[in-house]
Amino acid sequence: MIRAVVFDLDNTLVDFMKMKERAIEEAIPAMIDSGLKLSSEEAGKIIDGIYKEQGIEYQQVFDLFLQRVLNKIDYKILSAGIVAYRRGREAALIPYPHVYPTLNKLMKMGIKMGILSDAPVKEAWLRLAYLNFHHIFDVVVTFEDTKIRKPAPAPFEMILKKLQIPANEVLMVGDWVERDIVGAANVGMKTAFAKYGDTFNTIQHNANYKLNDISEIIDIILKENGL
Repeated sequence: MIRAVVFDLDNTLVDFMKMKERAIEEAIPAMIDSGLKLSSEEAGKIIDGIYKEQGIEYQQVFDLFLQRVLNKIDYKILSAGIVAYRRGREAALIPYPHVYPTLNKLMKMGIKMGILSDAPVKEAWLRLAYLNFHHIFDVVVTFEDTKIRKPAPAPFEMILKKLQIPANEVLMVGDWVERDIVGAANVGMKTAFAKYGDTFNTIQHNANYKLNDISEIIDIILKENGL
């Protein structure tokens, strides 16, 4: 029996890496046009390095970037980069194919739904609101709620508590095996590996199910629930 589905957000519902790449591609030329004396290639390498150091969700990337290349923050360049980044991000922030109809079908089936993300709470909600997902999910748990990242048990235990459904009746859907699949399995949840969002070329996933398309969740639930 499956009574609830918990989704990771990035690379499970939306192509986060594509969104990030598009946003950076827009931001760099805008900063150059505003007076930054670097080539696009040079700037890109420095920004990539900052993300590797600080994490892909680091929110002050352009501040640190300018500190490193100018030894100060030039607010003309900074503001141009931020505005272009946001425009690029919004243009590329689209769900994977079949996400909307799948979520609507799950609602009609009476399946509860949650989001479990390591993203900062503000960024997670901004993405959900931009996609008009913020009314769909019953529960949203982010890094700020536990201060602990997946695959630690705490985030999974918190969302289970909020859903008020036993772990063995909840399906966790995620693209990152070491965090999403392992963490969920360790607390007794059923698991589905979002192969369509995999950025690691994962060979062995050890999930209960593999999804080549998010719509396959519907058949899984029908089978699990004997319908």
